[in-house]
Amino acid sequence: MSATGAVRKRGKPASGAGAGAGAGKLRRKGDSSGDKGKSKGGGKMNEEISSDSETESLVPPAHSLVPRRNEEEEAEELEETAQEKKLRLAKLYLEQLKQQEEEKAEAREFEEDQVAGRLKEDVLEQRGRLQKSVAKEIQAPDPADIRILRGHQLSITCLVITPDDLAIFSAAKDCTIIKWSVESGRKLHVIPRAKKGAEGQPSGHSSHVLCMAISSDGKYLASGDRSKLILIWEAQSCQHLYTFTGHRDAVSGLAFRRGTHQLYSTSHDRSVKVWNVAENSYVETLFGHQDAVAALDALSRECCVTAGGRDGTVRVWKIPEESQLVFYGHQGSIDSIQLINEEHMVSGADDGSVALWGLSKKRPLALQREAHGLRGELGLEQPFWVSSVAALLNTDLVATGSHSNSVRLWQCGEGFRQLDLLCDIPLVGFINSLKFSSAGDFLVAGVGQEHRLGRWWRIKEARNSVCIIPLHRAPRPPTAGS
Repeated sequence: MSATGAVRKRGKPASGAGAGAGAGKLRRKGDSSGDKGKSKGGGKMNEEISSDSETESLVPPAHSLVPRRNEEEEAEELEETAQEKKLRLAKLYLEQLKQQEEEKAEAREFEEDQVAGRLKEDVLEQRGRLQKSVAKEIQAPDPADIRILRGHQLSITCLVITPDDLAIFSAAKDCTIIKWSVESGRKLHVIPRAKKGAEGQPSGHSSHVLCMAISSDGKYLASGDRSKLILIWEAQSCQHLYTFTGHRDAVSGLAFRRGTHQLYSTSHDRSVKVWNVAENSYVETLFGHQDAVAALDALSRECCVTAGGRDGTVRVWKIPEESQLVFYGHQGSIDSIQLINEEHMVSGADDGSVALWGLSKKRPLALQREAHGLRGELGLEQPFWVSSVAALLNTDLVATGSHSNSVRLWQCGEGFRQLDLLCDIPLVGFINSLKFSSAGDFLVAGVGQEHRLGRWWRIKEARNSVCIIPLHRAPRPPTAGS
């Protein structure tokens, strides 16, 4: 029997469509072997070799069975992964949607908390009870960081900071007003002393400037002097606009009502006057103090507070009702006062005490005696006068000045019922004026060799200057979960 016959006997008949199809199937499974046989020779021998190789390929060796099964399993796994992929992507998409919704809900909750907190602050501010806790974050300033601006020849008596914290106005016993740049420390403008009877001279003061105030929009600057005059200036250009007359003695206190151009003034003539600066008009006069009034302050409400000097009272004037509230607490002359918020204020007196007040009580909520210590010989000690006070609006941070060679920072306790010392800032001379910036990042002190209201002492080593004290806050500890 020929080789061809043997092959046909072992396999199916070569003729017919079935044989062709079977050969085609065998060739697709082992086409690489068939191609290899063709390349070696031609004719029947070539066909026989090809047929034998194809037949052998039907029964693969034992070592090739495992890889083939793996390939089939991988194919099945690939088919299953492709089927499951849609389900997996659908689950992933749903998880992403759920996560996004949770994040949106958290963001909405956070925003609602912020809005609620802001509304609560606004309500407390309107009620005059807002007390933000910032004092504990303040770090003791480095004396080397204090910037000293010199330009006045005599003692600084008062100063104000523009609402944008970019400029400072200072006034002194030399009758001049200087506008300073906070950033560079340079003079932006000088309003010189006006000579009495001289014509053609620029408008200015001819006597000691005792007080100043700037409107909350930064448009108007008001200054008062010992000559009973109130001068109104355009704050940007320092151009003189109006002169208010009416007080019968030195003008000792000025304040604008926040958000308006209504001006309050007080004087050693014991009166409080109300003016409308925008309309260049006088409104009314209020009486009540029994001695020269030393200082005045106001915020948003239609009222102002005054320090009554040697009559020993602090008074709150309700302008619409034309009434007043009287408070007692200091033993000496009350020379300085400032509102902390609409319901609380701080004052300083020459008996060395600092008092915190609430409008609901006629006595101080807290009284710190000998706030700057004692001076004099043993057995004859007297407290250092508190010549100036300042408060960072709606917070618990207060500053006081004297001639004890330091400015002191204090923290108000909860409900303004306690006053705790934070730190001393060394400054030589009489601290005649103190002001915090709106943002609370610096404190400005007006320093002189003499007290702003007299010449009881003279500190020769002091420099008549404006001092800018930077206030740095300690970083807050990270909250849980941050």
